[in-house]
Amino acid sequence: MRVLGIETSCDETGVAIVDAEAGLLAHRLYSQVDLHALYGGVVPELASRDHIRRILPLLREVLDEAGVEGPELSAVAFTAGPGLLGALLTGASVARALAYGWGVPALAVHHLEGHLLAPLLDDARLSFPFLVLLVSGGHTQLILARELGEYELLGESIDDAAGEAFDKTAKLLGLGYPGGPALSRLAETGAAGSLRLPRPMLDRPGLDMSFSGLKTAVLTAVQKGEYAPAAVARAFEEAVTDTLVEKTRRALEASRAPALVVAGGVAANRRLRAGLEAMAGAQGVPVFFPRPAFCTDNGAMIALAGLRRLQAGGADSGLAIRARARWPLAELTLEHSV
Repeated sequence: MRVLGIETSCDETGVAIVDAEAGLLAHRLYSQVDLHALYGGVVPELASRDHIRRILPLLREVLDEAGVEGPELSAVAFTAGPGLLGALLTGASVARALAYGWGVPALAVHHLEGHLLAPLLDDARLSFPFLVLLVSGGHTQLILARELGEYELLGESIDDAAGEAFDKTAKLLGLGYPGGPALSRLAETGAAGSLRLPRPMLDRPGLDMSFSGLKTAVLTAVQKGEYAPAAVARAFEEAVTDTLVEKTRRALEASRAPALVVAGGVAANRRLRAGLEAMAGAQGVPVFFPRPAFCTDNGAMIALAGLRRLQAGGADSGLAIRARARWPLAELTLEHSV
């Protein structure tokens, strides 16, 4: 059983093929970072147009590397949401057309389900149930994954996502776009203890988070001009890490989940990884991360999610081309449709 996955939810075009026995056969990813850096953020119309240019050449490369002909596939999976609607519709249109032409099912995949299953690309030990900390530019959520298609939202950011806060803070420090990785590199050179920023919402119960106030605290520190940019970057990264680690600890305690998954673009952050590994180790809970290349959006996680759904009896999405810009993960079921 082999599934082709297509990811076009935002500013990365991903295509991959996953085999039920052999695992990942081939994958390609094209990032639009250089395109959007000119504007300081993602421009939806430009993102959609670039997906159109990139998707078919990437598809040909993946099929050639995997040594697979289209009709030999078991299904074509595509990201149906959430994301930028125009970008989503680009991938959905191509996937639906390919599936129709090859005579195979087309499977609509939830982008966040792809992220939370991504560790399975490298580590087959992971099994349901588990707790998920999903940290990306658009989402910061704590999710209890009971079974495939059965997810409970335990807590989330009530304003900026962690990745969004990283990018906005980087902009305050003059680091350009995308700012998260640049901020983390700068933080590695910052002096420890020279500045302490607030840990939002840790003084109250619950699992929700907030990062907009932390961004304001950074702005105040920058305006005072008393701290080196590297010290501010380190203090910010430490504050985000401490907040996410403590909220995740509380979620593990409340849910009694036997394993922890950390996924999304911010899951590649080394300080966060170290903090979560130490916390989970103290709790006696194994923690699973995707490899850094699969923390960001990619076609491999969509192919894997499609494969898992196909194995569970997932249905073809039908001939209609649909996508959802907003799609709460808690609405997902094994028989979901967009």
